[in-house]
Amino acid sequence: MREPVMFRSVLLSRVLSGLIVTGMAAGALALQGCSDSEPEDKAPARPALVAQPLSADASQDVFPGEIRARYEPELGFRIGGKISQRLVDVGDRVSEGTVLAKLDTDDVSLRLDAARAQMASAQADHKLASSELERYRELMERNVISRSQFDSFESRYDASVAQLRQARANLNVARNQADYASLKAPRDGVIAQRLAEAGQVVAAGQAVFVLAVDGDREVRIDLPEQDVGRFKIGMPVAIELWSRPGQVFEGKIRELSPAADPRSRTFEARVAFENMDVGADLGQSARVFVSGGDNAGVLSIPLSALTAEEGETYVWVVNPDALTLHKTSVEVGPYQEQVVPVLSGLQPQDWVVTAGTHLLREGQAVIPVDRQNRQLDLQQTVAAVQPEPAEADAASAEPGSDADAAPSADADQ
Repeated sequence: MREPVMFRSVLLSRVLSGLIVTGMAAGALALQGCSDSEPEDKAPARPALVAQPLSADASQDVFPGEIRARYEPELGFRIGGKISQRLVDVGDRVSEGTVLAKLDTDDVSLRLDAARAQMASAQADHKLASSELERYRELMERNVISRSQFDSFESRYDASVAQLRQARANLNVARNQADYASLKAPRDGVIAQRLAEAGQVVAAGQAVFVLAVDGDREVRIDLPEQDVGRFKIGMPVAIELWSRPGQVFEGKIRELSPAADPRSRTFEARVAFENMDVGADLGQSARVFVSGGDNAGVLSIPLSALTAEEGETYVWVVNPDALTLHKTSVEVGPYQEQVVPVLSGLQPQDWVVTAGTHLLREGQAVIPVDRQNRQLDLQQTVAAVQPEPAEADAASAEPGSDADAAPSADADQ
């Protein structure tokens, strides 16, 4: 009975060995088949916002601004004191002569009373000196007194006249100060700012209100240090109101501050409308467009197109034939508010990615798109497509979001 059992065990082991060998052979064939198959497909092309660099004479710098009155005097009391009443608020329309605020008049009234008393005393002294002078003149004519005695009384009379004039002047000053206790609007306009409040003690000349005088309106802009050198008085610009998009008004630089603001390090400029009948309201937001300036021929690209790594500045250029990316080193000039000039490394016909540059890699396939997410044919598109930097920055905010298909600006031509 033992021999059949042993025979079955040997037979079972041989069958298992055969199965194992067959499985290993099948695995080897499978591995060989995998190695001989086609490689995995590359990552799909991703949309990329592209633009061509623009020359400075074709590009425009944009500066945000605010509609202001041409004349904005700071109004303050001509004497110091405590503000007892504030009669207007910011935004109130006032007419010439309107009382805006009043000072406590207790001290002013006392000074006025003292000036009146001084005036009365001076008038009495002058009246006495005048009568004495006439009496002593008669005595001198009768040789009762000497000429020197008469001259002494005449000097007293002259002194009384001077004292009377001084008292009259002091009274006028006191009256004026009493009138100065009321702050009045010098012209028609709107209260633009309130710089003091009732109960506050102010010095003479300290600003209490800012009055926006009716009449001409203009745009106030702040220029960065690196740009102020190319601005001149009378330089033509274009103005667009945020409340009227697409409607552009002609303007010019009317005023340019010679010194930078100590806090912002910017230079204030005032832009006047060529046509004053614009109908712009105080405080409205506006944009001032300035042409490229003196750097004619120098290319510029949005700041969002730049990438810096290990001290090197570069951009991603799209091959128009293969639609792949190539990292290109560039030399740039002084950074401006929204664009940067490119001194070397780019050609006007190059196509540069302007959004989501931190997600790109060398040789990556892309689908060039414009701001409306429309695919571009780089070989047939002739006009330069320049996105606004603010939109490009917003488009590149989140990886994997719509920024990967970030829109570009419309063609300028």
